[in-house]
Amino acid sequence: MSEDFYSVLGVSRDAGEDEIKQAYRKKAAEYHPDVSDDPNADEKFKQAKKAKEVLTDDQKRQAYDQMGHERFEQAEKRGGFDGGGAGRGGGMGGAGGDPFGGMGGGGMGGGGLGDIFEQFFNGGGGRGGGGQSGPRQGSDLRTDLTIELEEAAAGAEKQFTITRPETCPDCEGSGHPESADAETCPQCDGRGQTTQVQQTSLGRVQQTQTCRRCGGDGTLYSEDCSTCGGDGHVRNEASLSVEVPPGIRDGQTLRMEREGAPGENGGPNGDLLIEISVRKHPEFDREGDDLAHRAAISFPQATFGATIEVPTLDGTVEMDVPAGTQSGETFRLEGKGMPRLRRRGTGDLFVRTQVVTPDELNEDQRDALEAFAEAGGEEIEVEEGFFEKLKHSL
Repeated sequence: MSEDFYSVLGVSRDAGEDEIKQAYRKKAAEYHPDVSDDPNADEKFKQAKKAKEVLTDDQKRQAYDQMGHERFEQAEKRGGFDGGGAGRGGGMGGAGGDPFGGMGGGGMGGGGLGDIFEQFFNGGGGRGGGGQSGPRQGSDLRTDLTIELEEAAAGAEKQFTITRPETCPDCEGSGHPESADAETCPQCDGRGQTTQVQQTSLGRVQQTQTCRRCGGDGTLYSEDCSTCGGDGHVRNEASLSVEVPPGIRDGQTLRMEREGAPGENGGPNGDLLIEISVRKHPEFDREGDDLAHRAAISFPQATFGATIEVPTLDGTVEMDVPAGTQSGETFRLEGKGMPRLRRRGTGDLFVRTQVVTPDELNEDQRDALEAFAEAGGEEIEVEEGFFEKLKHSL
């Protein structure tokens, strides 16, 4: 049996909506799969999200408190939500759809969780008038944002623009002018919903759906808004600012709450999801929180040893190259990599040496190199296992 929603968020049963949302944000920051090392982070994140969605919805929370956790989950499963539960866009609290209506293809063969709530609160009757369907949260929107590696390391406040749907300023989202004539929708008799009743082996089951003719409004209007064409939304360009946290990686996503598409019937806006792309750097390759750099050294430096300058994200530092360094040897500079996202500590910088062979020599250099070759007899020792290592590197 899964954990009680109040326990998931660590709040009391009389906690207010603000306290619940604050507790959810802490859990989301702790268990988001993109940033958490917990092996069960994905499941814990989903549980926290579902708990928040139920406990911040007055009707669902009332049902949850009276039915109890186990009965509530059983009722949810019998309802057969599209998308299977807590996700937006098809499950519990999904954007753009009635959170209580529709069958996903499971269980009761006709009714959704809304019908159970209807029977629980209203004795099996209809929704009891009301015209419009309930508030619905707007859908989430997505956009991309490209940043430099230095910005990913230090964090940054980034300005960007997006084109998104917003509530029509002329009709305030109603889709029609105030002067339009209104009549009660004959399809749903002004209720905004239609109900079908089926007799099954489990008994009498009813399915409530948003009225297709009036779109859940309960009213038909003689004229559409000329600005939005009856949609209630217009597309505008918005300038936004987002805080990019230090240590963020390429492909991770930031969420800006309530910056998505507008809700319906007084519902809140959806969220804006920002996928981060970190531009390739000319000096560094990144792997997790570590960085890699290739440093070119001369034959004399490799032979006699030297102190060379190595670039880092904080400026250049000096690194000792010991005598006898071979091309391809790697040295580690601790703490010179990327900061760990929302954790303490910093990765390392790995410096791989590459001995550069000069392609042009003056006469003195050529004489000296020839003398070196003669003195050494041109005998080169190859370490044991060289070919085995070569095969593994191909």
